[in-house]
Amino acid sequence: MRSAFLVNAVYAESSREHGITSQQGQLLCVLMAQPCGMGELGAILGLAKSSVTGLVDRTERNGLVRREPDPRDSRAVRVALTPQGGGLAAKFYAETCRRIEKLPAGLDAAERGALASLLGRVVLDNKVPAVFTELDEGALAAHGR
Repeated sequence: MRSAFLVNAVYAESSREHGITSQQGQLLCVLMAQPCGMGELGAILGLAKSSVTGLVDRTERNGLVRREPDPRDSRAVRVALTPQGGGLAAKFYAETCRRIEKLPAGLDAAERGALASLLGRVVLDNKVPAVFTELDEGALAAHGR
């Protein structure tokens, strides 16, 4: 539990410094890979439909995301990053990763590798939604899945 608080604190600090909320940071990071439908966002972020709508509304008002028609379903919309949102997402993601990578600084290289491998396995075993495809594919390959 304490490790979750530690990572969440790093995430919250990075969000504040970039002028967004933690949830907006999560939304931007999810959308870095590709636009998503509202239902898909709810599943990935673990939010109810009304919460996703409010989050997207607030982030859209800040000019970071836009709604666009879903080419597969004329009744649905997808949420995509705007150019401003894409730039902020890239900076936020890089800075947050840099900060998180510092957390195990007291471990040697072998211990960091073991920690990364074990955490990757926990993520895969618990079927955490894939957000960053290249990272998730690397974890799958490392575990022979």
